[in-house]
Amino acid sequence: MITVLRLGHRPGRDARISTHVGLVARAFGADAVTYSGLRDAKMMDSVRKVTERSKMPFDVSYEKNWKKFVESFDGTKVHLTMYGEPFEGKIKELKTKNNILVIVGGEKVPGEIYGLATNLSVTNEPHSEVAALAVFLWELNN
Repeated sequence: MITVLRLGHRPGRDARISTHVGLVARAFGADAVTYSGLRDAKMMDSVRKVTERSKMPFDVSYEKNWKKFVESFDGTKVHLTMYGEPFEGKIKELKTKNNILVIVGGEKVPGEIYGLATNLSVTNEPHSEVAALAVFLWELNN
């Protein structure tokens, strides 16, 4: 089971990127996406509609308290960040795990997250969290 947590969604500003996080998560083999930040039912419904049309099982949910969600997650926690160690060195080990939480940021990521998960990078250069998620899930699932 692979769950993606999108940290810090801001309605109006992040709707397109947060939608793409959900769509990429679904298309590249995740089982669920959970959004945190400000609740945006319209954006989440957009991801649900694509899921319904595809007939692929995929859960879309909201969690107000991201920290509680991460701390209570029973499995391996990975935070995708350009400040992490290269993901290529960990991907083989991650493929053996049954329950993985993949955390991607939105607005400025709270510093606490770096101590709650293994920090992995898909390059050490600034780029889109959507791109990082796609590359990471592609390598994890193929």
